[in-house]
Formats: sequence, C-alpha cells, structure tokens
Amino acid sequence: MLSILIVDDDPLQASLMMAFLGRHFSTVSRVSDAAEALCLIEQPEFAINLGLVITGHHKPGIGGPAFVAELHLRKPNLPVLVLAEKDAAPSEYSDANVVFLPRPFDGDKLLAVTGQLLLPDSSHDRKMAVA
Repeated sequence: MLSILIVDDDPLQASLMMAFLGRHFSTVSRVSDAAEALCLIEQPEFAINLGLVITGHHKPGIGGPAFVAELHLRKPNLPVLVLAEKDAAPSEYSDANVVFLPRPFDGDKLLAVTGQLLLPDSSHDRKMAVA
C-alpha cells in the first residue's frame, strides 16, 4: 500500500487531515516543513512506498513551487497535491504530476482527489487545477 506524506507546519490542521485521511488510507504521516520532507525522501525505506505528497502553496522556508521542484528532482513521478487559496496560481508549478486544490474544499473533495492520485494506473501527466 502506498503512503501519503503531509507537509504542514500547522499542527491542528495537519492532525485533522491525518485523522480524516487515516480513516481511508493505511499509511499517512506528517512533517512540519519542506526541509524535513526532503530529508525523509532520502531514506530509501520511506521513499519506496511513498505514493503522494500533500503540501500547501505558501510555506515558511522553502515555498510551495520551490519545494515541489526540489521534490521532483528526487522523485520525478511522485504526485503532489498542492492546497492553496483560490488566488494562488497553479501556473507557478511547472512540473507534471502536480494537482492544485483551492481552499476551501470539503473532505469528500480531498478524499476523491487523494484517491485518484494514489491509483497506480493514473501515472500520466497529472498537472491540473481542481475546481
């Protein structure tokens, strides 16, 4: 089973997302920033089962577009779900395998997009904005 990594510096928001996604997917973990996520990706025993990264657009430290670009240098085909405000531009993400989900969204929408991204046969170009 593929795992999900949530990159979120807000402990409450991350806990809520982990609890919700954890009811539907077996392995959901969280780190608080992009640097920690990139270190974790370097661990082969973690990276081999990683199927999705969920991150915000505006992040302290390494921001969303820079983080996704760096992440895709290490794992080019890894899908990334970017959560952001509606005024953020999906065009800032030049990599394939990026899905942009504007806030606010409900749990059903998050669950549907997450499920689609974890499907092994959907590894073709995922760059899109979800309305």
